[in-house]
Amino acid sequence: AKTQSLSDYQAQRRGGTGRSATAVKDEDFVEHLLIASTHATILCFSNMGKVYWLRVFHIPLASRNSRGRPMVNLLPLDEGERITSILPVEGYDDGHYIFMATARGLVKKTDMQQFARQRSVGLRALELESDDWLVGTAVTDGSCDVMLLSSEGKAVRFRESAVRAMGRTAKGVRGIKMSAEHRLISLIVPQADSSILTVSEHGYGKRTATGEFPIKGRGTKGVIAMATTSKNGPLVGAVQVFAGDEIMLISDQGTAVRTRVDEISTLGRNTQGVRVIKPREDEKLVSLSRIAEDDDAASDASESLEALVAAAGGSALPEAARHDEEDEEGHEERD
Repeated sequence: AKTQSLSDYQAQRRGGTGRSATAVKDEDFVEHLLIASTHATILCFSNMGKVYWLRVFHIPLASRNSRGRPMVNLLPLDEGERITSILPVEGYDDGHYIFMATARGLVKKTDMQQFARQRSVGLRALELESDDWLVGTAVTDGSCDVMLLSSEGKAVRFRESAVRAMGRTAKGVRGIKMSAEHRLISLIVPQADSSILTVSEHGYGKRTATGEFPIKGRGTKGVIAMATTSKNGPLVGAVQVFAGDEIMLISDQGTAVRTRVDEISTLGRNTQGVRVIKPREDEKLVSLSRIAEDDDAASDASESLEALVAAAGGSALPEAARHDEEDEEGHEERD
């Protein structure tokens, strides 16, 4: 993990190849991208259903060509444990909930007060099956709508009230029905006058008005959010955006593109989208994050930082720890 100032990246026109955002080893890949203030607290949820607390300013500030610090040096992770979802929080208000969704399509919500007492060794957040992991988290107030999007390109939207509040050790209930080969990729709490920006593995994306997604009951297959074909690949990311926003996209090889949302076409649900990033050979888009106008103003005051979390793809983490904050020299910059 590492942090970088947003001012390190200038907006490019859509369809560019991007520039290097982080150095990665052969067995590693970038998994999470988050825009947050240096003073924010990040709730880090692991594949074992635990939650850890981390202040953004405790994550080292590093250059674009640095790999950052291993997560085992920042959090007391057990062997085989890795961070699968990150959520910035400003407080633990009464009447608010943390809504969670897993890769297998299960959802649950838990009162935020149950996460107010921080523990250095982490805390159980939910019970997970061995083949499931946490995909997304969001803060809700009990009266929100919830949207779930799958790699198949389907989306389901339902009332938050359809899911009762549960304890930290509960497994949750079915949120979306998917075939065995597909996974949930995004959890969104839709707002008025917004659009849902979806991107696919091969770099195609589009905006679709939130109103085009009808409210249905939870546990259904949902409606088409993006037409997925061999040309654009499966859906890999979806975020809620507003006019004037910018987004940051990042590939599994550490290439990042910052582009304006207004340059991405607004299309209907049953369409493939337009080219937003041109991946190189054997490179895939893995994540994106919204950059609001307020974030730009904050970054000018060195208040807002981009947090990049690179999760090891199967290698032994203790070995990575011996290269703590090591800069990779000679890494080619991709403009």
